Amino acid sequence: MALNPVKFLQEVRQEVSKVTWPTRNETLISTVMVLAMVALASIFFLLADQLISWLIQAVLNIR
Repeated sequence: MALNPVKFLQEVRQEVSKVTWPTRNETLISTVMVLAMVALASIFFLLADQLISWLIQAVLNIR
């Protein structure tokens, strides 16, 4: 099986032309949504960690 770099690059270019690229607005909205979900998840895990820490301290009488 011979590899032809020119043919490979032509096929890559053909496949890339089939891709539907997101618009700037779609990219911005997706980025904002990801950042919002990261913030919500970090707050959730902070609260869960604090609750678990408080429960363990209460059960073990550490203070």
